[in-house]
Amino acid sequence: MIKAYKAVVKEYADASFIEKKSEFIAYVKRIEDESEAKTFIESIRAKHKDATHNVFAYILKGSEIARCSDDGEPSGTAGMPSLEVLRREGLSGVCVVITRYFGGILLGAGGLVRAYGKAAKMGIDEAGIAEFVPYVRFEVAVPYSDYDKIQKEMPKYFINCDETDFQADVKIKMNAKNENYEKFKDFILEYTSGKSKCIITGETYGPV
Repeated sequence: MIKAYKAVVKEYADASFIEKKSEFIAYVKRIEDESEAKTFIESIRAKHKDATHNVFAYILKGSEIARCSDDGEPSGTAGMPSLEVLRREGLSGVCVVITRYFGGILLGAGGLVRAYGKAAKMGIDEAGIAEFVPYVRFEVAVPYSDYDKIQKEMPKYFINCDETDFQADVKIKMNAKNENYEKFKDFILEYTSGKSKCIITGETYGPV
C-alpha cells in the first residue's frame, strides 16, 4: 500500500517556450498507472502529428518504475533529461510529454539536454507540486430536506464531492482525509439523528 507520494497538483498543465526558433511544449499529467501514461502520450502524439518530436518521461505512482523516450532526438538528450527533472523533484505518478517543432537551427547535444530539462521543469512548475496521502472514498444518502444544509457544511470539513445523484433521496459520493471523514461522519449521524450514515466505498489520494 502506498502511504504517501509527491505529485503535481493540477491533473493537467502545459507550458511552452522558443529556443533558437524551435518551439518546445511541455504537457504534464498526474497518472494512476502505466496504462493512463500511455494513453496520455498517445493523445499528445495525435494532437501534434506534425511535430518533429514528441518526447516523454514518466514515473509510476509511489515507485521507482520509470520510462522515457528520446523519440528520434540523439540518444540521452531528451527523454532522460526530462525524467531526471521528475526524479530531482521527487515526483511519481506523473507523466510529461514534450513536443518539439524544429526551427531549423541545431542546438547540439548540450543545448537539447538543457532545452528538454527546461521544458519539463516549466510544465511541472505550472502544475505545482504537493504531497499526496490516502483519502477515504465514501457516500451518504440523505433526504432532499437535508441536502442544502449538508452541502453547506462539506467545505467546513474539507470534504470533496465526487458525484451527486438525485433520486428518491440524494446520494452524495465524496472523498476526504481520514480524520476529516471521521468528523463529517459524526456530523451526519448527529444532524440526521442516525437516519443517514456514511458508507466507505474505497480509497483514493489527495494533497496534504
